[in-house]
Amino acid sequence: MNRVVINTEALRHNLDIIRGWVEGQHGAKLTVVTKVLCGHVEAIRAFHNLGVRSMADSRLQNLRAIREGFDDVETWYLLPPSPSVVSNVVTLANVSLNTELSIIRALNQEAGKQDTVHGVVIMIELGDLREGILPGTLVKIYEEIFNLPNIRILGIGANLGCLSGAVPNVDQFMQLVLYRELLELKFDRKLPLISAGASAVLPLLVGGVLPRQINHFRIGESILLGTDLVNGGKMEGLRDDAVLMEAEIIEIKEKALVPLGETGSTTPFTPIEEAEQPSPGQRGYRALVALGQLDTEVGALMPVHPDHTIAGASSDITVVNLGEQPHGLGIGDTIRFKMKYSALVRAMNSKYSQIALPPPLEEIL
Repeated sequence: MNRVVINTEALRHNLDIIRGWVEGQHGAKLTVVTKVLCGHVEAIRAFHNLGVRSMADSRLQNLRAIREGFDDVETWYLLPPSPSVVSNVVTLANVSLNTELSIIRALNQEAGKQDTVHGVVIMIELGDLREGILPGTLVKIYEEIFNLPNIRILGIGANLGCLSGAVPNVDQFMQLVLYRELLELKFDRKLPLISAGASAVLPLLVGGVLPRQINHFRIGESILLGTDLVNGGKMEGLRDDAVLMEAEIIEIKEKALVPLGETGSTTPFTPIEEAEQPSPGQRGYRALVALGQLDTEVGALMPVHPDHTIAGASSDITVVNLGEQPHGLGIGDTIRFKMKYSALVRAMNSKYSQIALPPPLEEIL
């Protein structure tokens, strides 16, 4: 059996540090991105217990779990809505990110039917080549939507560093600042938010070079994993053990570390490259754990123990080299792994993984 273990103390630490950067140091608003939690109510409850009252997700069923379980949470829908989901977006999300004028009109019409007002942020393309309108069409779109009675225009936004891997830079954020100033002057209306902060933006924020007008952050990965998406590794001050994968040992034996005979492409999965290639004839202890590619992206797992390395994986088994000694491990014991984002999201979405629920709030304060 394998399970995802949530360390609520580490989660609280990362959340407090990032809140300090975003809210305390920069005077901005933080919305926690929960999509990697895949709608697990108790995992969402951990954030709620820690005081999070603004959450964002890209799956409507996950937003439904938030809305039904925690009615005091502001909800954001992170995808530009498609026509088929407009009704549910208005029902389940207070705010959505938008790029299409026809969809904003449909949101207005649906919000009127539901006797509510729906918040929208217009996303602008700044080079990552994901969602966003071209800056040249910004004024025209705002001319169309400012007077829609059931739409509340919150501001503009951008996604940077999410698709192409381009590193966000200060010039891109200054463009957003100028676009907002242009719109406010032309229409004599205040736009409260520039929503452009994501985990990839945190190094600029910590470095003190991000324009203060960038006043809304949508952060998920760095809270859960402590990731520095720009420089690699962990951001200074954050913890990388808030979420771990734990897998049970089903076999442990001393074996050769290099397979016999020729090796080819018989495995259906991309082989995992070991950091140090063993020499022919070299032996060591190997543990098999009940965890495989069906459960997560094994290549995005990192054993917590410094002497452990992943030798390979099939659909349902991962082989871990333990070194010259088994370190006291035996059948039924567990091996823990840190995870990259791709491993975490697949594990949380797998029906084969258990979620180790965090303790109640009174146990962690």
